[in-house]
Amino acid sequence: MQPTSAAARATVARHAAPPEVASGFDVFYDAHHAPVAKALALTLGDTELGFEATDEAMTRAYQRWGTVRTYDNPAGWVYRVGLNWARSFLRRKKRVTSSPDLEELPTHDPAPSDPALAQALARLDPKHRSVVVLRYLLDWSVDQTADALGVAPGTVKSRLHRALEQLERTMRERDTP
Repeated sequence: MQPTSAAARATVARHAAPPEVASGFDVFYDAHHAPVAKALALTLGDTELGFEATDEAMTRAYQRWGTVRTYDNPAGWVYRVGLNWARSFLRRKKRVTSSPDLEELPTHDPAPSDPALAQALARLDPKHRSVVVLRYLLDWSVDQTADALGVAPGTVKSRLHRALEQLERTMRERDTP
């Protein structure tokens, strides 16, 4: 019987791998699964889709672990694969997404503590939201963010600048009586 979810496939694959490969991947998985899943959930505006995309991307990373582990930013590769998978999924399903319920996200990682900030973040388009999430939630460098998104570092900087301006404008409008 074939496992039906990406998480189940990853679990089966991990147990079938040579111990030296599985242990290296296990360390990577334990360190990066939750932060990448949260970043994808915030970027996509859908908690379940973010976690499913991360599971799918982690499965693919495991299948190619010999190559992926040599990358400068393997977590960036996982983020990018997860984001691409989710976008393809959404195109196929033509599904309408909503803001993630931040209460359901893992609490061990930083999240916007101000609900107004979370709403303002959700109002950003995905390209701008993903830059903010990767730079500030995951604390990735401009180069790591650019690599994960497949764009130039200058694009990251310009998107970040525009996103922060929009967030500031949105928050200022909220505070104006």
